[in-house]
Amino acid sequence: MKNMAKTELCYCLFLLLAVAEHAAATGSTVKFLPGFQGQLPFELETGYVGVGDSEDVQLFYYFIESESEPDSDPLMLWITGGPGCSALSGLIYEIGPITFEAVEYNGSFPTMILNPYSWTKVSSIIFLDLPVGTGFSYATTPAALQSSDLQASEHAYQFLLKWFVDHQEFLENPFYVGGDSCSGMVVPVITQIIAIKNEIMEVEPFINLKGYLLGNPTTFEGEDNYRIPFAYGMGLISDELYESLKSNCKGEYFNINPSNVLCLQDVQTFNELLKGINNPHILEPKCKRFSPRPHQLFGERRSLDEKLHEPNNLPGLKCRGTIGKWERCASNLQYQMMVTNSIPYHENLSSKGYRSLIYSGDHDKLVTFQSTQAWIKSLNYSVVDDWRSWTVDNEVAGLVFDERRTLWPTP
Repeated sequence: MKNMAKTELCYCLFLLLAVAEHAAATGSTVKFLPGFQGQLPFELETGYVGVGDSEDVQLFYYFIESESEPDSDPLMLWITGGPGCSALSGLIYEIGPITFEAVEYNGSFPTMILNPYSWTKVSSIIFLDLPVGTGFSYATTPAALQSSDLQASEHAYQFLLKWFVDHQEFLENPFYVGGDSCSGMVVPVITQIIAIKNEIMEVEPFINLKGYLLGNPTTFEGEDNYRIPFAYGMGLISDELYESLKSNCKGEYFNINPSNVLCLQDVQTFNELLKGINNPHILEPKCKRFSPRPHQLFGERRSLDEKLHEPNNLPGLKCRGTIGKWERCASNLQYQMMVTNSIPYHENLSSKGYRSLIYSGDHDKLVTFQSTQAWIKSLNYSVVDDWRSWTVDNEVAGLVFDERRTLWPTP
């Protein structure tokens, strides 16, 4: 169970923040966190906002103000993928201002450190546990626990309306919606809902929407087929198997006609060869989805997970109960995916002049950079800046794929 330790630690670190004032839309300010030395050098607020019929869905959020100019810097709503992975994933492991010190676990309380590359250096971010059943978000009735991507998108909009009522000082800030992975299906929907509501001008408050951003986003049915050329390009399969797959499967590798025995055999060989690969990042060790990089943090001693089931063993920390079991990525989410293609949302939003940033990690085998390039190219937008390297501190940190734009004005 040691590979669950990091997840369970996050649970206890934030549990005391989550349960307090859980029905208050205004949230609670957090100045100290266990494991972090001294007062937090940034503004953190946590709380709940009720949405849906009779507010029977309670959405939990973490809000972090920009560390630069919060009065004018952009404000972003961040939705972690999964679906069903807590916003804590984005906050701790990806773009937030704090993370864990990557040292072997020795039985003591782990240390939290600042992330020098946090996006909150230049932007305020609302990390939202969406859909209901994700992270600390919960339903007050069994019926309200049933959700879909379309309903979750509407819940996100309702959340924003209520959140802005209590945070009107951010109404004029440029607003963006962001997310990654499976959020590629809901972020464009949320963005379009905001755009439509802004157009009809019948809903207050007005949200100063400027655009959206997505990382390795799930976008359309058939993306799985790009995993074969991705694996070949990364040197994970042989020339012979790749040529056989192309010949026998004709580009359809995962929705195979049962009568196509040769294709089935090739795909089975492919799956067997790559069963030890970590799909979200092919260079990382393969481990359970809820616990990244355990080899950096935990040794062979008694696991932190065991200690966290004995909260009194940790000085000053007593975990309190929650509504249901907390998981970083919900294993029994009652959620229906109704959007199977978000490209029409991208087309509509870009035609209205909203900006978008789509970025890809080039070692993700689940949503490959090839599939992302394919759907962007399918939009047939004009290329205004050719493929080029992107540098940080005079080192190549990535590549910019053909900046494209429509002829429509910025909203």
